[in-house]
Amino acid sequence: MKKSILSIALATSLALPAFAQQITVVNFGRANANAQKKAYYEPFEKTGTKVVPVEYNGEQAKIKAMVETKKVSWDVVEVESPDVARGCDEGLFEKLDYSKLGGKADLLPAAVSECGIGIFVWSTVMAYNGDKLKGTPTSWADFWDLKKFPGKRGMRKGARYNLEFALMADGVKSADVYKVLATKDGAERAFKKLTELKPSIQWWEAGAQPPQFLVAGDVALTTVYNGRIDAANREGKNLKITWTGGIYDLDYWVVPKGTPNKDAAMKFIAFASTPQAQAEYAKNIAYGPTNTKALAQLDAKVLGNLPTAPANSKDALQFNLKFWADQGEELEKRFASWAAQ
Repeated sequence: MKKSILSIALATSLALPAFAQQITVVNFGRANANAQKKAYYEPFEKTGTKVVPVEYNGEQAKIKAMVETKKVSWDVVEVESPDVARGCDEGLFEKLDYSKLGGKADLLPAAVSECGIGIFVWSTVMAYNGDKLKGTPTSWADFWDLKKFPGKRGMRKGARYNLEFALMADGVKSADVYKVLATKDGAERAFKKLTELKPSIQWWEAGAQPPQFLVAGDVALTTVYNGRIDAANREGKNLKITWTGGIYDLDYWVVPKGTPNKDAAMKFIAFASTPQAQAEYAKNIAYGPTNTKALAQLDAKVLGNLPTAPANSKDALQFNLKFWADQGEELEKRFASWAAQ
């Protein structure tokens, strides 16, 4: 009996891949996590390092607590752009040596920062259900027009993006948005415009929610990350994007300061920054590569769905990291009290 148990255990252990070590990679979940698994985690595991994926909602406080208590259990974390700058200033992340990550030459300029390297370009856009909505919204003014497009509006619960969209809805050109928003009158104008829509807003906090709202018919229009719409349509939905006035940004890899697996973490980032891996990622979710050499490996159909496609980016606004680093805290506090009223 003992022998048979031993032989079963031995056979099982031989069937499993032997990993020299493991790293924990933290992401925002769902469609993005699935695309990362196919493009980055599974191929990287062939090098002998197991990838343990963890999902979160961008809580920088968790990283801060780990670093401060010197109990770092996350090795590579996907963060949004405001958190790269803030976390770097606070000493939460390791500084990057680009010579070990494949260099900077092929990367988009916006992808290169001291503590973070761009993973992909994504866009917050307007979307609707092609099976339910009558007509085609073409601007943020349409998003605010409840007569023309009756129904609730989905919006992310926070100041970011919403204040920019409010100003565009109020007639500010995308190129002038941050100039206006930086003034006291401009911020006042944005909140006043948001207040017009407030009774019709259904807030979302996780990226998976807006497509669910659209499919269920809970909202007529919503703000959404473009990759979530792509993922829903791959499952047979008929959700549509209005690219006009979309706000594009990047997500970044960072390495929490003090991880015991720093070398393996950097090897993973180097692998995930190669053109091949990035092209594979873009085929699985409609986010634009940060390695410019990846574009040559993508066909016209894939390219057409990316925020970086010329037709989609012509009236887009780049998320202004410096503006939100300088004024974000104050505007988010104001937003929280405004939303609670």
